[in-house]
Amino acid sequence: MSSKNAQTAPQSKNAAGAKPVRTFRLGRIKASVWLNGTGEKQFHNVTFARTYTGEDQQPHDTASFGRDDLPLVAKVANQAHSFIFEQRAEAKAARPAA
Repeated sequence: MSSKNAQTAPQSKNAAGAKPVRTFRLGRIKASVWLNGTGEKQFHNVTFARTYTGEDQQPHDTASFGRDDLPLVAKVANQAHSFIFEQRAEAKAARPAA
């Protein structure tokens, strides 16, 4: 894929300057897990990106994936999914019993 047609995805920080709570990477593919919300209404979101080197010789991210990238996207998605469920279980265990 030509880097001229690639769309730039968010880098390691979101608009508020927060960093992901965890990033899973397999080769050029990564999944970043973000914690959102406040208090007991917290939830996770996941962003996916493929890293490439642009014409400026700098690394860039894109949210566009080729056919051969898709198995890696599925694997990092599974890792992110497992991580989120582990975090939820830990948070539930840490809450005082009612």
